[in-house]
Amino acid sequence: MSKKVSKNIAKARALVEQRPYAIGEAIPLLQKAKWAKFDETVDLTLRLGVDTRHADQMVRGTVVLPHGLGGKSKIVAVIASGDKVREAEAAGAEFFGGEELVEKIQKENWTGFDALIATPDMMRSVGKLGKVLGPRGLMPNPKTGTVTTDVAAAIAEIKAGKVEFRADKTALVHVPVGKLSFPIEKIEQNAMTVISAVMKAKPSAAKGKYVKRIILSSTMGPGVELDAATAEVAAKA
Repeated sequence: MSKKVSKNIAKARALVEQRPYAIGEAIPLLQKAKWAKFDETVDLTLRLGVDTRHADQMVRGTVVLPHGLGGKSKIVAVIASGDKVREAEAAGAEFFGGEELVEKIQKENWTGFDALIATPDMMRSVGKLGKVLGPRGLMPNPKTGTVTTDVAAAIAEIKAGKVEFRADKTALVHVPVGKLSFPIEKIEQNAMTVISAVMKAKPSAAKGKYVKRIILSSTMGPGVELDAATAEVAAKA
């Protein structure tokens, strides 16, 4: 079995030349190189010229993909009080509540959701959940729009395909931008939307070249480097 996989990977990699591609060339190439039997996720990776050890060079934000991510809609939980709990239910959240939801997460180590929204008045209680939510990247944060009084809008954005981007310790940003079965134009528009958002999130403390490299890849497929013009075009969008 492993030999067959290796052969498929080698065949897919052989299709990619060692040169940067325009995004309009890269996407059909990934689709041509597909060999896995499932609908793979297309991932965008940006190598940034920042040092994330310094707080003033952290790159983080959220963006709503114009064409979503495909697949199942994200499961959303909301921790709120009063009318905001009813608002969460009406807006389509799968789980909603107040202190009882905080207790369930804390006591049961429960994280049966893809995104957690909290209203500001509940953050004192939610703060106790750091050990459970932190490692899974589920802690609500005002910077990502998940600590808010506009619960309905936050739920709608997440359901519509809102994704978070964040530079890791090695200054890499990884973001899914759709499925390999998407039309080329939809993958391109999603990818360019993310690149544009990352460009706009450039910290003022960052010196030198900000975007060093951009790679487009699929779950099982090869990585395809995008040309420098991609970031320049996205910056003007």
